[in-house]
Amino acid sequence: MKQIKLGLIGCGRISKNHFEAISQIPEAEFVAVADIIPSKAETAAKEYGIKSFYADYHEMLKKENLDAVSICTPSGLHSQIGVDVANSKAAVITEKPMGISIQQADSLIHACDQNNVPLFVVKQNRLNATLQLLKRAVDKKRFGQIYVAQSNVFWQRPQQYYDAEKWRGTWEFDGGAFMNQASHYVDAIYWLLGSVDSVMAYTATLARNIEAEDSGSAILHFRNGAIASINVTMLTYPKNFEGSITIIGEKGTVKVGGVAVNKIEHWEFEEYDDDDRIVMDTNYQPPNIYGFGHNPYYRNVIDVLLGRDTPSTDGRDGRKSVEIIQAIYLSAKTGQRISLPL
Repeated sequence: MKQIKLGLIGCGRISKNHFEAISQIPEAEFVAVADIIPSKAETAAKEYGIKSFYADYHEMLKKENLDAVSICTPSGLHSQIGVDVANSKAAVITEKPMGISIQQADSLIHACDQNNVPLFVVKQNRLNATLQLLKRAVDKKRFGQIYVAQSNVFWQRPQQYYDAEKWRGTWEFDGGAFMNQASHYVDAIYWLLGSVDSVMAYTATLARNIEAEDSGSAILHFRNGAIASINVTMLTYPKNFEGSITIIGEKGTVKVGGVAVNKIEHWEFEEYDDDDRIVMDTNYQPPNIYGFGHNPYYRNVIDVLLGRDTPSTDGRDGRKSVEIIQAIYLSAKTGQRISLPL
């Protein structure tokens, strides 16, 4: 049954979700892992029954015959490693964000195009049952004209979180609360509402000893006329409190809340639809803020590689959230309204 051979680079916090998702897919397996800290690669290999581990991912790409490679390193390294993977003729699966600038995103897209390999960007929140239901309501035009949307990411990241890895909170490798923790929410707002016309934002580093922001607010004006606000902080007392998206339109109001868009808190439309009967069934309790989305995400990736499906998200889709976040940072820095595309 094992037809797709995968490698993984970066055996840190998020890699567990990748290993566990693939363990449930009979047609695929991880055959090699790499991490610059050899003990991390060795531990992951032992825990998940992976036969090879490396301290140098270049060596892994050279020695292993891989169909695809998952990149779970610090954000600022995603693009360059992705280019190296593409040059080895393996498909690229990168955690969000695909780069921390549009230039990085574009270089990765170009490398995958040049090598004729697929580029997958992990957007697991799109696959949560709650957001799938919300997206269906938008696509069916149940809201009528959408007026206003809001997303809140009120989480807690103590100083110990940033101190645990030197790259966290740095401009070179990470970015701040928008680029790291809230990027899935920026992506979801774009996915639900469409193209952004312009952005205005404030960001601040209020309590954490890091280069980038720990808090901020952005206002997005969409080409369809809708206005959305995204409010983010990593300083919520005493723990993660809310990850939510609210949409208000002429014929409907919905709030998907919980700690990570895992609970439909309000669902009301002018006209009935059969989806209304399954609203409560979509609520779930995630094991963490990452939810269960990596499982269906990888199911799609493997089906694409086997020629059975089309990608749920690709590099050009992944680039959009990077561009919006870059505009947010530019607005916060200059005090100006920033028009898109950049």
